[in-house]
Amino acid sequence: MADPYVIEGRTGPWELVIGLEVHAQVISQSKLFSGAATVFGGEPNSQVSLVDAAMPGMLPVLNGECVAQAVRTGLALGAKINRWSRFDRKNYFYADLPQGYQISQYQHPVVGEGALEIETEEGARTTVGIERIHLEQDAGKSIHDLSPTSSYVDLNRSGVALMEIVSKPDMRSPAEAGAYVAALRAIVRAIGSCDGNMQEGSMRADVNVSVRKAGAPFGTRCEIKNVNSIRFIQQAIVAEATRQIAILEEGGSIAQETRLFDPDRGETRSLRSKEDAHDYRYFPEPDLLPLELSEDFIEACRASLPELPAARRARYEAELGLSPYLAGVLTADVDQSNWFEALLADSAKRQDKPAKDVAEKAANWMTGELFGALNRLGLEIGESPVSPAQGAELLALVADGTLSGPLAKQVFEIMLETREDPGAIAEARGLKQVSDTGALEAAIVEVMAANADKVADYRGGKDKLFGFFVGQVMKASGGKANPAVVNELLKKALG
Repeated sequence: MADPYVIEGRTGPWELVIGLEVHAQVISQSKLFSGAATVFGGEPNSQVSLVDAAMPGMLPVLNGECVAQAVRTGLALGAKINRWSRFDRKNYFYADLPQGYQISQYQHPVVGEGALEIETEEGARTTVGIERIHLEQDAGKSIHDLSPTSSYVDLNRSGVALMEIVSKPDMRSPAEAGAYVAALRAIVRAIGSCDGNMQEGSMRADVNVSVRKAGAPFGTRCEIKNVNSIRFIQQAIVAEATRQIAILEEGGSIAQETRLFDPDRGETRSLRSKEDAHDYRYFPEPDLLPLELSEDFIEACRASLPELPAARRARYEAELGLSPYLAGVLTADVDQSNWFEALLADSAKRQDKPAKDVAEKAANWMTGELFGALNRLGLEIGESPVSPAQGAELLALVADGTLSGPLAKQVFEIMLETREDPGAIAEARGLKQVSDTGALEAAIVEVMAANADKVADYRGGKDKLFGFFVGQVMKASGGKANPAVVNELLKKALG
């Protein structure tokens, strides 16, 4: 366990104890117990079956693809896959829960204990235990801001399959909580079990926070419901811990409750008292048989897994020689990693070199030039105006001397605007680097003639003037001269 994060209170330091329940929407064409579509953004109540609307006599039918996605996620986390599991009814009332209960899993989840190794931005590593992953159906959505007097209900989300990934209370800082969610998101996106889009609500977290003095037992926890960004998760932890410390230092006690985080005010506020399991009156779902998984089914799920982010990162470091930082950045997201894979393969082919020999320059260009441009334009890697093949062509033109570094930057900016290939841009706009020794020798003669006094000074021992002559020749060529050739020719001419 990493060193605990502490908040200084009036009575001294307090430690944080954090656990997360991450709700990840399963990628599937239809809902957990019905054939209704799951596409995000449909017209309200346009993707609702009779099962989702809880019409009398409608029976749930389990979607096998959703089960496979949960099992694949468990395998990716090294978790125990339970060959026998069961669905239960969790009874509670919401206006957007048509049945008056949720079909979930309680005592017998499909996935048991696992673990996830995480690394914070500061480089601290620790392991967070996974308590369980269970499948459940999502509720609908209540909308309160369309009318001053009424609330509306959209049931498109009702019945969508969720994986609830429950951690153990192993995190001790906001940084660890952020790293945990980022690592979990990277895994589910890499294996295709959840798109991880927190802005659309397809991945969100209930954050459990308590505080204690060093070495003391766990305190009373409060749950912060439905936090939908890593930044907000971290802010909510600090806000809630600060609130609890203030109460305890005044001699009060913490009430176990569910709270909401207000990011505008930077504070949590009470939503309702926290229910215990018996409050939900769980009992086995009578309309579904227990779920029994065969070994063949589990092995098929295992065989379908791609290379996981941690394994890919290790490969980048061991086989490609990339630094831990570059490997970590490139494998933090599956789209970025796949883009780099395509860039690397094309670069190696164009330059006729092993991938290891071109990997570092490709990685530096992608994480520097490309990511910088995408951030400036507000685009994701999948929306890049420049393709991996075009990036590889640009790097090859630099490698063979056709483009200098500054010229490559000019060409890249034009690529972002026009989506043209770099070779075509360099040819049409006269941006190729000049390596013709005859033309450069003529330019050198002119520069030396115009600066005869400095030539004499240089030959008299003022070696630092060499940079001046390089700059003058580059200026005379419009910045297109090959610096290596210029340096070589100047040394001969001035010598």
